[in-house]
Amino acid sequence: MLKEFREFALRGNVLDLAVGVIIGAAFNKIIDSVVNDLIMPLVSAIVGTPDFSNLYLKLGEVPANFEGPETYQSLVAAGVPVLGYGQFITVALNFILLAFVVFWIVKGANMLRRPAKEEAPAAPPPTPEDVQLLREIRDVLKAKS
Repeated sequence: MLKEFREFALRGNVLDLAVGVIIGAAFNKIIDSVVNDLIMPLVSAIVGTPDFSNLYLKLGEVPANFEGPETYQSLVAAGVPVLGYGQFITVALNFILLAFVVFWIVKGANMLRRPAKEEAPAAPPPTPEDVQLLREIRDVLKAKS
């Protein structure tokens, strides 16, 4: 069983998957930084605050002993039923921005991997001499018949 496990663990697909997961984790940090440090400040400058998490609708009464600000997080922590549509908007916006950034990174990577276009097609290689002789023999035989 140990030998079988070693063969499985050292199989190429498993190692490729492990490398992919490690690179994916590092790539995730890069994408998060691009979204949080580059794009979200721009969105913030244009729209105002891109954090909509404090948009909510209370579905129940706030307890009488509740103290503090009536924010989404504090109301949820106090056990108040809250419909947090703002949190959903924030998560959806982050997803759209993240998908947009990943799209442009993949598009750029694909452009780098594309081979350069050749201006003129390469000339076909010259016909080998033996093939040329066989064609001449064929043509002579056709002419005699």
